[in-house]
Amino acid sequence: MRRRLLLLLPLIGFLVLGVFLYMGLSINPFERDSALMARPFPSFELTTLEDPERVVDESLLEGEVTLVNVWGEWCPTCKQEMPQLLDLAERGVRLVGVDYKDTREKGSDFLREFGNPFEVNIFDPEGSLGFDLGVYGAPETFLVDRDGIIRYHHTGYIRPEDVRETILPEVEAWR
Repeated sequence: MRRRLLLLLPLIGFLVLGVFLYMGLSINPFERDSALMARPFPSFELTTLEDPERVVDESLLEGEVTLVNVWGEWCPTCKQEMPQLLDLAERGVRLVGVDYKDTREKGSDFLREFGNPFEVNIFDPEGSLGFDLGVYGAPETFLVDRDGIIRYHHTGYIRPEDVRETILPEVEAWR
């Protein structure tokens, strides 16, 4: 009898492994929360896209609720998202861009072609700030409160309904 139970161990192990695999496959990667939620925006010291002589740091994000959008010229989804960002800027939401793993020339061309909703664009050609933010890829958006604390994280493309149903209510909640 005991020997028969030992023969069932591989089957039990397979079933347990199958349950863990099924649970892992059912997780939506776009619904993951940032590990930085409720923590200060990471420290950085980078130049702006517009002015290679102007150095900015995390103090740029203090004093006003700000959406920080990580984008890049190489990102096709960022092009689709730009009308929603322009809409948010027109509604009075302060936006700061992070031009992620891009060249200064291509980033500037992108903004000329698709519009520039950002008050400032942080130039992050090596992706160091993106790494500190835990960015998987562009676009990703972080809501930072007036104290420089990350309060909301949106992974991927901001759809028009996301502006109405999620982003604007989050901005209002933290103003």
